[in-house]
Order: sequence, then structure tokens, then C-alpha cells
Amino acid sequence: MQRNANTCYPLLLVHGLFGFERIGKFELFHDIRQALRSARARVFVPHLSAAHDNEVRGDQLLTQIERVLEGTGARKVNLIGHGQGALTARYVAAIAPHCVASVTSVSGPNHGSELADVLRKALTPGCLPEHVAETVVTLFADFLATLSDNQYQPQSAIAALNALTTESVDAFNDKYPQGLPTTWGGKGRERVNGVRYYSWSGVLQSNVLEAGLNALDPLHAFCRALSGYFVMEGEQNDGLVGRFSSHLGTVIRSDYALDHLDTIGQPTGQLRTGVDPIELYVQHAERLKDAGL
Repeated sequence: MQRNANTCYPLLLVHGLFGFERIGKFELFHDIRQALRSARARVFVPHLSAAHDNEVRGDQLLTQIERVLEGTGARKVNLIGHGQGALTARYVAAIAPHCVASVTSVSGPNHGSELADVLRKALTPGCLPEHVAETVVTLFADFLATLSDNQYQPQSAIAALNALTTESVDAFNDKYPQGLPTTWGGKGRERVNGVRYYSWSGVLQSNVLEAGLNALDPLHAFCRALSGYFVMEGEQNDGLVGRFSSHLGTVIRSDYALDHLDTIGQPTGQLRTGVDPIELYVQHAERLKDAGL
């Protein structure tokens, strides 16, 4: 029997830092988009800067939402943001709630990332290390943009890093608090200004053996290495984002056995056993459909 995830409003999959729609034949959201389309959903992936701050990327997203609305005749869209894409989506929903039906944060640093804090402290403002890092990482982002035929969007690695620190996200949250929990580790309001808010995320297993074959995935090893820099959520993070930092609106679950890259359905994550991250997106689309979204 065919699944039915034909939501009332189109779905936009919003990538995070260093994300893209396509490089050659490789699509970042390929398996997710195909699964959603097979379930009859209308799905789009916007072109955003691979590295920039939340507001800049949010303004880019809003422009492309307007194009989707014009092209489809829909009144609103459902935004599903991964990583920094969650902050990008939240910004749009805050300034233009009339065109957003829902925001779903997938592994989003909604209270900042401890890893970003560590990197920011390692780069002394105004000194050579910061300039070198900014040049190298911005060139990498430009390179990704060139490969993905997305050269027209500006890139700024330091702006992106600054936008993800705990301090900067706290300031961001003061301006755009919609859907945020009022207590640490709690849930936020599901509906604000007509927009529904949801979130889900994963955590690394404490024992590497519990990861099974996924432990052989080099991207998983990368996330596990970065996890060592977390203090506040040292045992509760996905390698890039802390579990409770990811909470927004209705928290579907924040302890799936998934690392940060697993939750975007990376091909190497096929080594993983247990929860299927691609199925989570289809289930959520069905959830949005059932909610009239």
C-alpha cells in the first residue's frame, strides 16, 4: 500500500552549514527527497549560502519560498531544517509567519553549539589564526558553491561560526523566541503566530561497540571525535549539537541512536542498524498531513 505524505503545503528541506542541493550527481537530501516524493509529498531544496549567518541565509530562504509559493499556488510552506538550517527556518517563520505553516528542527543548535564555542575561543579575534581560518574555510565554502552551481550566494565562514556559538544564539533567541522551551531540556509551545514547531535529534551511543557497523563509518568517527569537546552535554550530543540544545516546540524525540550526519541520511550511514533516519522524515510528513499542514 502506498504511503500518503501529501501535505497540504509543500515541504522545503533546508540544509545547514556546508550544505548544498547537489554536487554533480550527488544530492545532499537525495534519499530523503526520493522517499518523500514516493509518498506523494511535494519537496523542494532551496539554494542557500554554504557558510553565513542565520539572518543572511534566512533572507535567501524567504526569497526562494516566495518563488515556491508563486510556482505551486500554495499559501504556505513546511520548513524542515537540519543543523543551522533550523535557525534559518526559525528566522523566516518569525519575520514572515504568514507564509510558513510549520518549522521542524532536525539536530538544530537552537541554544547554540558547544563545539562552536570551542572553535571560536581557539581563534583569537583580529589575529592571524582567525584570518587564516576564515580564508581557508570561506574558500572551501566557495568551492562547494562552485561545484553545486550555487556561486551567486555569498560565503563567510567566520559569520557562520559566530552565528552558532552559545552567546550568539542566545542573542538570536532573544529576537526570535518562537517555539523555544522555557526550561532547559523541556518542550516549547507547539503553535506560535499560526506556525507549528517540532524537533527531533540524536545522540552518540556511550559505547562505540553499541554503534555496530556504523562505527566503521568515517563520518561517524569524525562526529565521535568532536563529541569529546562537549562539557555541558558531554554524554548527550550527536558530535556537533547537544541533545537539549536541539529542543524546539513539540520534541518528537531527542535521543535517537544517530549522529549529526546520520540525521540527514548520509549514504555512509547505511552501515547503521536500528532506526532509519529517512523513515523519520516520511513519518513526519505524514504527521504534518494529519495536522492539516
